[in-house]
Amino acid sequence: MLTNPWLVAILLNTVLLGIAAIAPKKLLTPMGYLHAWFLGVIVWGSLGWRGYLIVLFYFLVGSTVTRIGLARKEAEGIAEKRAGVRGPENVWGSALAGAICAILSLFAASPWDYLLILAYVASFSTKLADTTASEVGKAYGKTTYLITNFKSVPRGTEGAVSLEGTLAGLLAATAISLLAWGIGAIDLLGVLWCVIAAFIATNIESIIGATLQTRFLWLTNELVNVINTVIGAIVAILLSLLWSFR
Repeated sequence: MLTNPWLVAILLNTVLLGIAAIAPKKLLTPMGYLHAWFLGVIVWGSLGWRGYLIVLFYFLVGSTVTRIGLARKEAEGIAEKRAGVRGPENVWGSALAGAICAILSLFAASPWDYLLILAYVASFSTKLADTTASEVGKAYGKTTYLITNFKSVPRGTEGAVSLEGTLAGLLAATAISLLAWGIGAIDLLGVLWCVIAAFIATNIESIIGATLQTRFLWLTNELVNVINTVIGAIVAILLSLLWSFR
């Protein structure tokens, strides 16, 4: 019987990588799958099946919403590149913050071990909210506004937000946070912190997109995603600490 979580992580992710390699429908590029293997090993080895289920939920839901209204988005030139098939840059842009939180939780004493797990959940809540809001907004947003001045702009504009996308993003953040609570990763109050953190971080990401991303070539979508998830993780920790010290 396997008891070493790192050995389980290696075996499990190797099996899943093999299945993905022969599956007809590709969600990642070949290098994307390899990097996802490393991410999966880190997460399972650090947090076990609970942490793994959270990142798997993010990956499956995020990949699904990317394909919402894909034909329409492709026709308008606002679809994700490679029709939503993710590469290594997307894997780490979405999961670097979460992976760091997972590793640090191994060495943290109470209450920081819980706070780092909360930050882990918040990082994926933030990224799923961001992905869902963007994809639903581009597909179904009736009116999209630039977040800095609320002037109407075309769908797909950097920094644009819509009511439909915002509500969908909040729903997605709530869903993944409730999953984390349901499997015992965080408490019920943590669900609230993760949803609030996701909302705050996603809107900050939109402000960055509207003001800075178009000015600096080095500020790529992947780097902005890292910043976005780091903000979500930090905000969740701060909210929890403020509540505990009230």
